[in-house]
Amino acid sequence: MKPGIRAKLEQLDFRLEELDGLLASETITQNMDHYRKLSREHAEIGPIVRLWHAFQQAEADEATAQEMLADPEMKELGQSELSDAREAQARIENELQLALLPKDPNDERNIFLEIRAGTGGDEAALFAGDLLRLYTRYAERQGWKVELVSVSESDLGGYKEVIARVVGAGAFSKLKFESGGHRVQRVPVTETQGRIHTSACTVAVMPEADEVAEVAINPADLRIDTYRASGAGGQHINKTDSAVRITHLPTGIVVECQDDRSQHRNKAQAMSVLAARIMDARVREQQSKEAATRKSLVGSGDRSERIRTYNFPQGRITDHRINLTLYKLEMAMEGDIGELIDALITEHQTELLAQLTNEND
Repeated sequence: MKPGIRAKLEQLDFRLEELDGLLASETITQNMDHYRKLSREHAEIGPIVRLWHAFQQAEADEATAQEMLADPEMKELGQSELSDAREAQARIENELQLALLPKDPNDERNIFLEIRAGTGGDEAALFAGDLLRLYTRYAERQGWKVELVSVSESDLGGYKEVIARVVGAGAFSKLKFESGGHRVQRVPVTETQGRIHTSACTVAVMPEADEVAEVAINPADLRIDTYRASGAGGQHINKTDSAVRITHLPTGIVVECQDDRSQHRNKAQAMSVLAARIMDARVREQQSKEAATRKSLVGSGDRSERIRTYNFPQGRITDHRINLTLYKLEMAMEGDIGELIDALITEHQTELLAQLTNEND
């Protein structure tokens, strides 16, 4: 184990003892905010320190096995014990490295999923509908809930733009690498000569802000317009000014919401999306600064970057960031994308591990 990582683990061990003492204090619950903060820290550090203690025990077992090797009668047992101790150290060290990786504070949040049709006209809009179905089916497999927030349908079906809210534990951790350009290659239903067309959609995955105040939106920076909703929805939704458009003047971000009959609920939904977009823009600005010194392989989420191709004639789906091709497109379009998502997460962890190792050399 690298000295830098060992020193960090010793610091965490000391800190856990310190937290045990603080949380055992009779006065700790007088400040509940402070109590909750310390409790969260204890919950985060505890599993790491338990692994560290297990690693230390494996080191002690190795030392005992080395002593046994010096005794001819115990040599065979000593060799077996030595092998077991070293295997345990290797396994626990790997677990410790993963446990020490920096946590994304947004990983457990709900998300707003935005899908926009790009090049390809009606076929791109149909593909946007296919992507929404894909993510909805994946969410169902995870036990998550999907709510449509804003919909702009195209003439032939599908969506010019659709925004959905995905509610579920770990939604952002699983889907955050889906942001970027998605390309489809297939024969469109409108194609009479059987030619393969290439179309594209843009996907944006944004963590939901806990509340609008989290991104400090100044009401003076907003222009709020109300108008009559368009499209299906019955007489009531089309005869009242229930649709809401909010423009954030400093950034130029515009959010529209018209799917609910209540102007109040549409406004609340639009504000939630706006808060998520502003927070997302800030994160991307920070990432772009970091990218000046280090290019993140799967974490950049650049909207203009082509991240994945769905090739229907060949039945394959390819993620270009990690050079992974799977010949199970039909299953993927039904939401079976766990293998892709796990591969992206593993690649990201590998990158973070490399950083951690370099920092602690």
